[in-house]
Parts: sequence; C-alpha cells; structure tokens
Amino acid sequence: MFGLKRIIAAAGLLVLLGHAAQAFELGIIGFQFSSETHARVANAAAAAAKAKGWTVTLLNSEGSLPKHAEQFDALIAKKVDAIIIAMGKPVEADAQFKAAKDAHIPVITVQSGSSPHALFDIQSNEYKVGADAALYLLGALGFQGNILTARFDLNVASRIRGRILDVALSENQAVKELGKFSMARTQSWRDDVRSGMQALLLQNQGKINGIWASFDGQAYIIDDLLQAQGVKKGQIPLVSADGGKESYERIADPNSTFVATVAVPFEDMGRKAVDAIQAIVIDKKAKESIAPGPYLFVDAVLVDKSNVDKFLGK
Repeated sequence: MFGLKRIIAAAGLLVLLGHAAQAFELGIIGFQFSSETHARVANAAAAAAKAKGWTVTLLNSEGSLPKHAEQFDALIAKKVDAIIIAMGKPVEADAQFKAAKDAHIPVITVQSGSSPHALFDIQSNEYKVGADAALYLLGALGFQGNILTARFDLNVASRIRGRILDVALSENQAVKELGKFSMARTQSWRDDVRSGMQALLLQNQGKINGIWASFDGQAYIIDDLLQAQGVKKGQIPLVSADGGKESYERIADPNSTFVATVAVPFEDMGRKAVDAIQAIVIDKKAKESIAPGPYLFVDAVLVDKSNVDKFLGK
C-alpha cells in the first residue's frame, strides 16, 4: 500500500513537472526603467502574463543599446515562446529582430516604431498626441508669444510630437521658439535635461511665455526649475505628454507650473501586448484580426485642470 502511494505521488509530481515544462515563456525587455513610462509598460505586461500562469523573464536595458542587443540575443538563445519590447529600437536592433523572426519567436513592440520582423507595434497615435499638446499650449498663449522646447529625437514617439509642434508653429508664426534643448544622453537623461533647460531659462529670462516638453519626465525637471525661480502657475504654462500619477498631481498642484498632459495608457498597452500574444501565438488567430497593419493604436486623452480630478480618482 505504501509503495502504491509512492508511485501515485511520483506520478503526480511528473504531471506537475510536465505542466511546468509546458508553461508558456515570455521575455519582456524595457529599454530604460528609470523612465517611468518604460517601466509602466513592462511591469503591466509582466503582471498580465503571470496572471495567465506564464513564465516571465523581465529585463531592463538601462538605456544602453549594447545591453539592449545582448538581452535580446539572450532571450533568443533561451528560446522563449514570445518577446515584448517596450520602447525598443527596431532600427538599431534590426539584427536581433531578424534573428528572433528566423528563430520563429514572435515579437510585439510597444511605442517603438515598426519593424518588418515584428508582428506589430502598439502605439498611441503620436500625430494626434503631438497636435493636442501643441495646440493646447498655443491656445494657452492666445496664439502669440515666446516658447522654449525640450525635445528627444532618439525616441520615435517624442520625435513625432516635436515634428507636429513644428508644423503648428509654422502655421502660427506669432508664436516664436526662443530656444530648443535636444536631449541626447539616455542613461543620464535627467542631468542632461536639468543642465540644458537651466541654461535656456537663464539665457531667456523675462522673455518666456510658455514651455513645451516632449515627454512628462522632462516636464517634471522643468517644473522644478521654474518653481525654484518663483514662477507661479499660469505665468509660464508648461505642457507635455505621457500622463501618470505624478503628472496628474502636478497639474492639480496650485504651486506647479505644469498645466496639461496628453495621457497615454501605458499599462493598457502592456496588457494588450500580452492579450495579442495569447490570441496569435496560443489561440492561433490571424495577426490581421488583431492589427490589420504594422500598428495597433490606442487612444490618448488630454488632461488639464478641467478633468484631472477624474484621473486622480477624486
């Protein structure tokens, strides 16, 4: 009898091990977790995958392209079942994307731009995000005055936002761009923004009517600099895009110069990536039934004092 129990127990263990071995394995890479948006996408995707019982390898490239490529290579070598890339670099990491495709490992990117080797990219419509942010700022200025801009052209989303701003400025020439800061370093980006914008603020003191930032992380640093100079809310409106708890708190804060953001649903993007992998890879649905082209778009919403309480849960 005792021997039979041991056989049954061993058989049960083998079944459990078999289930574990068959668990779907997902690799997730966020390009830089010190940027809140990257972490929000990656962490939401990881949580959604774990809720399905999948095995998750979650990696942070820390803003380093060589490390990003190495992590991508490691997931391919590990033969994971699928990969999600948050704010990746399809051009710079083209060799890795191709290697994943050649290894029959499906890849979905988020806010990264398209790759011919990936299933599709999940994005907000950054042309609309850029238009909403630009026109809000110009409207706050009465379509005249001087602005400073903080840009980041190495990221496709923030680059598009900047180009749409340029279109708006070309059509509204009573608004002048006094100075432009272009963020270059990704690993020490906060220091880069702080020093660059501090210099522009000092050079143009007394002439600035508004400030545009390509993403909210830049706006937080600019807001702190303005507040330290004694600038009050509404004196120099600061507008950006991305959204998140800190953005909403600053918009609601009477001491903050941050007046509006275009909120992108980053957590929802991460969950949509997991759901898409479930549908395409596991349930064998056609990719075109999820995203007919290289992009799956999600809606972004402008948030200012008129609706910020809703986003703060008040």
